[in-house]
Amino acid sequence: MEAMEIDSEKNLQRKHSTYNLLDERFEIQKEMYRGQQYSQIYFARLHMMRTLLYSLVPNWKPHLPVCTVLGLEKDKECVVVGTLYKHMKLKPCILDEYSKTRSTTPLVKPHNFVHPDDHLVLEDESGRVKLAGMLSPSVYVTGSIVGLHGKETDAGDFLVLDVLEAGLPPQIELPLKSREDKYVVFVSGLRVGSSSSNPLQFQLLVDHITGHLGDEKEQGIAAQIVHVVIAGNSIEVPRGLLNGQNLASKDQSRLSEPIKELDILLTQIAAGLPLDIMPGLDDPANFALPQQPLNRCLFPGSSAYNTFRSCTNPHCFDLDDIRFLGTSGQNIDDLEKYSEAKDKLEFVERTLRWRHLAPTAPNTLGCYPFTDRDPFLIESCPHVYFIGNQDKYDSRLVKGSEGQMVRLICIPKFCETGVAVVLNLGTLECHTLSFGTHFSS
Repeated sequence: MEAMEIDSEKNLQRKHSTYNLLDERFEIQKEMYRGQQYSQIYFARLHMMRTLLYSLVPNWKPHLPVCTVLGLEKDKECVVVGTLYKHMKLKPCILDEYSKTRSTTPLVKPHNFVHPDDHLVLEDESGRVKLAGMLSPSVYVTGSIVGLHGKETDAGDFLVLDVLEAGLPPQIELPLKSREDKYVVFVSGLRVGSSSSNPLQFQLLVDHITGHLGDEKEQGIAAQIVHVVIAGNSIEVPRGLLNGQNLASKDQSRLSEPIKELDILLTQIAAGLPLDIMPGLDDPANFALPQQPLNRCLFPGSSAYNTFRSCTNPHCFDLDDIRFLGTSGQNIDDLEKYSEAKDKLEFVERTLRWRHLAPTAPNTLGCYPFTDRDPFLIESCPHVYFIGNQDKYDSRLVKGSEGQMVRLICIPKFCETGVAVVLNLGTLECHTLSFGTHFSS
């Protein structure tokens, strides 16, 4: 089933766009868990990134030799490439919860675990060395791969004089043909079923997207919306019911009610235009990244349409040859706990410059123990990079050294803000749609 017309009487036709799904690397298909450790994903990451960084060294420091951690010599300047590990005083340790002697450090979790005493270590297969010098521990996290120019000191530390990051990956060129105005709508954190969710607010958004709101001008704008992306945390199930006991029938219906409600709303969108839904931290999906698509049987109404797509998190796709990449927010929320930046978009930009979606996985962010690859490496630079479930809307255009242009977007939680984000495919400009349902007396 597919319906694309907005209003046949006024002869308004919805615009179309060509869609290409690129989630294959995030899908777990033939992989089997055979007790493998996480070391292999780090080896795969280091191997791929080291090859890349070695190719950049001749342009960066052509006069310096490249060596391993074990090959360092005192006072001899060189370049070494490895994986960073950050020693963190405040990082929670599961053993603290079970220690017989109560530690003086409180077990409450602070919002951020960065401490002035944190220090960085560089590791490769040959060994590890403590870092000193200009590298700021508050910026970097465990798991990022860098090239360092420096020398070994008397104390046995490596004094860092300069840092080489991978930088923005190569980017496919933006299509040059005269691009007309077409819009993509991003929304996240719907949390249908939670106490903070406002069904009327979401219904207004659905009505706007489908062209059932406003006058002819408003409908003309709605007809230019060609795609909707729902970036995680769409449902909130009452977790108190999930205690391992058999559920009474009334509790079963309470559990399925939010999912049914979401399906009714998604069906209205899918009947009019293509829709991608990604799982989030609180959705009924697997916990570890990459999260696999939400099961289609949860959405009997909307999954009947070929416009409905249940996707992975992270999610990657092309729309009219414009590359989109995004997550439901876990990767950036974890970076915020273990490093510091002036705003959320700076964390987002760092993941691009490190060419890695989730550098803190598997250290502090759950991920599948891949053995032969690291699917989170960003090999091709997106034109649009979006992050769901953030506290507020923010957007910035980032330029790379080779002319790359990336639109970064933080999508706010809809249930708290009533804000969805609209991107113009023609210009990569962004604006917000705000829906309020408070009536002044």
